[in-house]
Amino acid sequence: MNLWSELRAGAVLFEDDAALVLNKPPGISVMGERHGTDLVRLAEESGEPVFPVHRIDKNTSGAILFAKELRHHGDLTRQFNRRTVEKVYLAVVTADADAAPLPPAGVIDLPLSVGRKNRVRVAGNRADIGFDAAGRWSLTAGTEFGHVKSYPSQSRFTAVVAAGSDAADTPSGTPAADATHRLLAVAPLTGRRHQIRVHLAWIGHPIVGDPLFDRAAAANGLRTYLHAWRLGFDTADGKRVDVTAAPDADFWQPLPGGAPTPSELDQAHQQLRPAA
Repeated sequence: MNLWSELRAGAVLFEDDAALVLNKPPGISVMGERHGTDLVRLAEESGEPVFPVHRIDKNTSGAILFAKELRHHGDLTRQFNRRTVEKVYLAVVTADADAAPLPPAGVIDLPLSVGRKNRVRVAGNRADIGFDAAGRWSLTAGTEFGHVKSYPSQSRFTAVVAAGSDAADTPSGTPAADATHRLLAVAPLTGRRHQIRVHLAWIGHPIVGDPLFDRAAAANGLRTYLHAWRLGFDTADGKRVDVTAAPDADFWQPLPGGAPTPSELDQAHQQLRPAA
């Protein structure tokens, strides 16, 4: 059995004649020019070409949607462009020394731009980010950069489990669990590159193991504790599909209380869904 067959066999979350959803493990790219291998290349070499409809980063795990034939790719892509696809991520975050505590829920409404070395950043200065009583982070009026192209970007989040339990032993190479680590369910209302990672870092609560903001993680190739958890889209025959990608056991290791219960996760998901 080749690597694609092994990955596919253990990772299929949904499949019909048009679409394939896999629960991607961390450490392998969906597709890319600079990587030794990736899912698209493995599939093509195995005689089963697939066409990614969106991307998640190499060190991010979770649900990834492929069109099984090119003729189905356009319809699936348009759903992302029309923002009719539901996407919810799980993120284990820590807190910068000077960061204010996170509220139970909030909205990060910060435009993004591209800075030096093609790095995604907020289109403004960190000192100009404000937080209001409604639980929204935004730039102070008139401070958004005007010298670069910027992109409106919004992420909603809710805390899944409050930190505070005693830390547990963790495997070597895994960040130690402590009371600064929180689990968030995050819904990106827009789909910008690195949006969730940049939004959380710029409000002082970066994702654990994110190489964009953690030099040790970048140097040691540690996983990023960001997981594409829920994905909802319409099939070729018009049926709505809601896919859940369970994280692997290692994903919960940094949390002081371990994995949340299914009901806690479901409650967080319901809180993120827009009111009918």
